[in-house]
Amino acid sequence: MQIQVNTDNHIDGNKRLIEFVQSAVGGALDRFASQITRVEVHLNDENSSQKSADNDHRCAIEARVAGLQPITVSHRGPSMEAALNGCTDKLVKSLDKTLGKLSNKKGRTSYGGDQTI
Repeated sequence: MQIQVNTDNHIDGNKRLIEFVQSAVGGALDRFASQITRVEVHLNDENSSQKSADNDHRCAIEARVAGLQPITVSHRGPSMEAALNGCTDKLVKSLDKTLGKLSNKKGRTSYGGDQTI
């Protein structure tokens, strides 16, 4: 699973930040690693570093799952870490739902009930 980190020009995309983001996202998505081919993380500071406002940090993550359309989530938070944590939580829930539906196609009881006689 390849994790690419992109930042806007208001965030210093230094090596330490990139390693932190890759570690956090990689750890959260570890159980999906065999199904995900690539993850793109976009970090933005919407009001720039001179202005301070609630929830002005934004994280968007796009996960490319083999054989499916990309799954995209975003989250705003008061800090970059809060935005990243909220976004990874949303992505894990979305992947659980999407991949869970795919893996459980057979074995469900139909709306008509059990058809064994």
